[in-house]
Amino acid sequence: MAIPHGFIEKLAELSRTGQPFVCVTLVQAIGSTPQDAGSKMLVGTDGLLFGTIGGGRVELKALQHVSEMLADRRDDQPSLVEWNLQRDVGMTCGGVVKLYFEAYNLHDWHIVLFGAGHVAQALVSCLLSLHCRVTCIDPRRQWLDLLPNSPRLIKIQTDDMAAEVQHIRPTDFVLCMTMGHRTDRPILEAIMQSDLALPYLGVIGSQAKRKVLVRELTASGIPDDTAQSFRCPIGLKLGSNQPGEIAISVTAELIQCRDAWVRPWQTAAQLVQT
Repeated sequence: MAIPHGFIEKLAELSRTGQPFVCVTLVQAIGSTPQDAGSKMLVGTDGLLFGTIGGGRVELKALQHVSEMLADRRDDQPSLVEWNLQRDVGMTCGGVVKLYFEAYNLHDWHIVLFGAGHVAQALVSCLLSLHCRVTCIDPRRQWLDLLPNSPRLIKIQTDDMAAEVQHIRPTDFVLCMTMGHRTDRPILEAIMQSDLALPYLGVIGSQAKRKVLVRELTASGIPDDTAQSFRCPIGLKLGSNQPGEIAISVTAELIQCRDAWVRPWQTAAQLVQT
């Protein structure tokens, strides 16, 4: 069976977005089956995105299998499954299907950056050289316009940056690099009030800035342990205070945290070797 028309284009489009999805291919159909071998479908977190492997119970079971893959997110290795239509799927017709599941962007690395100033400009350039997606939020259009254009970068102009917290997912890495602690604090407060347990939450600044932020957050009613749950200063202890070098140190820390988050059972050395 020929590849469905538009499949390659849709696969490339989804891959560029960074959103996790799975390609399901019917590699073998024996006996009475609802679709021919070679049928394909693309499935995301919201369900079927493109194509079909025949509909009905086989497709429903495949969709459930994909849902489990996307929920787990630990094993991104391709898998081949064989289902007996009567025994495993509950269909009255006889037959066997073999399905091949390939996950893409399973460890979707999305970084949300509040602020588009000098350090943020350098940081975005570093991040876009990696396999990740970036959202940059700032009230200043002129600074957002200085950022490079990329399908993996979303620029959001808003005067109410804290309101954008409602769109943050629990898997997002978040950095505050706004114009100062007065504009960082409302964002931090909104995150902490939302009970998001983020894999990374950092604020650019010194230990003195951190103390001020913690004091103001606790004064606003945030529990002390929650108010302490952010990184400040950020970045590994290397380089100078030049924006480019700060960006490299922060990028290195983000990679370090990402590797511990994605595969906590592997050491950094093992990750380098694989």
